[in-house]
Amino acid sequence: MHFQMSELLDSEIKFLPGVGPKRAELLEAEAEIHTFRDLIYYFPYKYVDKTRFYKVRELETDMQYVQIRGKIRRFSTEGGGRGSRLTADFYDDTGMVRLVWFKGHKWVLNTYKIEKEYIIFGKPTLFSGAFNIVHPEVEEVEKRESRVSSALEAQYSTTEKMKDHFLHSKAIAKLMSTAFAQPSLRFAETLPAALTGSMKLMSLNDALFRIHFPDSSLDIENARFRLKFEELFYIQLNLLRYKGNRERKTHGFLFSVVGERLNSFYTNNLPFTLTGAQKRVIKEIRADLGSGRQMNRLLQGDVGSGKTVVALAAMVAAAYHSKQSALMAPTEVLAEQHYRTLLSLLDAAESHGQSDPQTGSAAAPSRDEPIRTVAGVLDRPLTVALLTGALTGAQRRRVRQSLSSGDIDIVVGTQALVQEGVEFHALALAVVDEQHRFGVLQRGGLRQKGYNPHVLVMTATPIPRSLALAVYGDLDLSIINALPPGRQQVVTRVFNSDEADAVYRQVRAEVTAGRQAFVICPLISESEKMAARAATEEFKYLSHDVFPDLRLGLLHGALRPSQKDAVMRGFRDHEIDILVSTTVIEVGIDVPNATVMVVLGAERFGLSQLHQLRGRVGRGRERSYCLLVSDSVTAEARKRLSAMEKTHDGFALAKYDLEIRGAGDFLGTQQSGLPPLRVATLTDLSMVEAARAEARRIVEEERLLRDPAYGQVLQRASSLWKTDIEWS
Repeated sequence: MHFQMSELLDSEIKFLPGVGPKRAELLEAEAEIHTFRDLIYYFPYKYVDKTRFYKVRELETDMQYVQIRGKIRRFSTEGGGRGSRLTADFYDDTGMVRLVWFKGHKWVLNTYKIEKEYIIFGKPTLFSGAFNIVHPEVEEVEKRESRVSSALEAQYSTTEKMKDHFLHSKAIAKLMSTAFAQPSLRFAETLPAALTGSMKLMSLNDALFRIHFPDSSLDIENARFRLKFEELFYIQLNLLRYKGNRERKTHGFLFSVVGERLNSFYTNNLPFTLTGAQKRVIKEIRADLGSGRQMNRLLQGDVGSGKTVVALAAMVAAAYHSKQSALMAPTEVLAEQHYRTLLSLLDAAESHGQSDPQTGSAAAPSRDEPIRTVAGVLDRPLTVALLTGALTGAQRRRVRQSLSSGDIDIVVGTQALVQEGVEFHALALAVVDEQHRFGVLQRGGLRQKGYNPHVLVMTATPIPRSLALAVYGDLDLSIINALPPGRQQVVTRVFNSDEADAVYRQVRAEVTAGRQAFVICPLISESEKMAARAATEEFKYLSHDVFPDLRLGLLHGALRPSQKDAVMRGFRDHEIDILVSTTVIEVGIDVPNATVMVVLGAERFGLSQLHQLRGRVGRGRERSYCLLVSDSVTAEARKRLSAMEKTHDGFALAKYDLEIRGAGDFLGTQQSGLPPLRVATLTDLSMVEAARAEARRIVEEERLLRDPAYGQVLQRASSLWKTDIEWS
């Protein structure tokens, strides 16, 4: 079958010689390889140097992998049933090594011939005085010399199911060789010549070939650099064009007197003084709201930095202009918490500081009171509402009706806010809290509830600025990097696992004094079931052996949402003394009475995650403690945890964490709407910055957008973005 270049790349993988329908089904199901192109972009995870051949007499017990050239002299089967094994005596001119197979006996006997010359590759082990190689790679000498190959052999990830059907790394490499041997396999360049020249990049053809068949480590480095840059370049190009397109075409509500109202609110009505960082961010938001363009801003603030009051100031400005605001939180408990906090702040403003917004003592609204009106903040009453799935049907209908009629100024809720049937009279500001795991396109769904509402996305996860720009490049960035005055720092101490008794004595002392505690179980694996089991086991131990006289609660991700909300409410309302939990409490509960955070297996967590957990305590007037219990005695683990004792700067910890652990703790799931990263990582910060600079140059220089040389670039950018964005 003959193909043109584009047809070949997009042809089904079953048409590649050596694949066929059955192998194609397996490749599609296990490795998402559907086409020739998918195969070419299935990159190696490591390389093995096969430039050297060893003699049998040179084998040593400490060798990792060896390559030997020789012949099979004899096959034999040893043992019976499932424990049987097939062996072969493999000779070179210096001696014999035994090859061993525990499965696939029939295939081996039908494939490999006695006295035929082969090259074997594997790990030698000494057994009963002789060297063995279990399940070796075996290749005919003639085929090695005829196929596309390189000195450094690529190793490919395969699943157990693939291996069971002989689609191991070597088989993938063979298919790769077959693909590149196709005469019409060529890749059209995806970057303009000016860019590849200025960045000294390999051509796409060379990069794709050398990443699979390198002759040296320099080949690997250059190929990876080219492919990494391209991935990051197109991500940044799409983020910037998305932002630019939106700013050109989308106008926001103009708050003409926003400056006066914001200034009046936080200067005259709040019972405390804002920090300089809060004032700076409010100024940035004020400029957005008064510009006539739609605000799309990411507000980063460390735990307890005062993001909510900043958001409230913007919502008050919207209300002054007879517009509505919505604040969406990820859990019902956190939504209720925000509802309480906003009412507490507004009540404090109404009474000019006679109540306590930090503890919420001025107002204790609940689901029984989902709509509240506050006077004295504006020249008219201000109405605040709560909308979650926990409300009764009658309550939800009343809140929805009031939203639609315009009787509600500010509504706080969960994702119930964006469900079908929820209509706003004049939504002008959408605030999203703790939604850093949502992607670019999900944030766009909020705008559909109003006519181009302003959007403020808040996160308490400290993200290094460079990484934030890489991931949230479609948003403007504001950072609150200071804590309000008077907020106590949490005392942090590190303990070895054999000091757990001392840790629990301190927990008991705090509970005896009327306060509460968290116990966080270690992150054993990414499995939710494993984490739940660990928490359940610790809960049983603490309940029966350590604190049998106290009230303990259990919280983990395997519980139903209603169960989780019930447990968190019980802890918030002081019906639970000690909450045993996984990291599901990281961003979802605020209990000022909680003064102790115990983290077991602390070395298993990233520093940013530990900092987030630490932020769950220290929210009241009492001194609070974060007790990190470590199972590790390594110097590196102690160094990392020591950083937690020494600093409370979340951004400093995040930077350190990024350097040693990567971006996983900050980013969570892949940003929706963007193509997957196959080679690059968002921690390649210097490359991210270089890619962003080149992308910005293209977006900002109109002549480049009109240059035919960049036509393919713009076309490819559009194909990689899962929504319609126009170029102008």
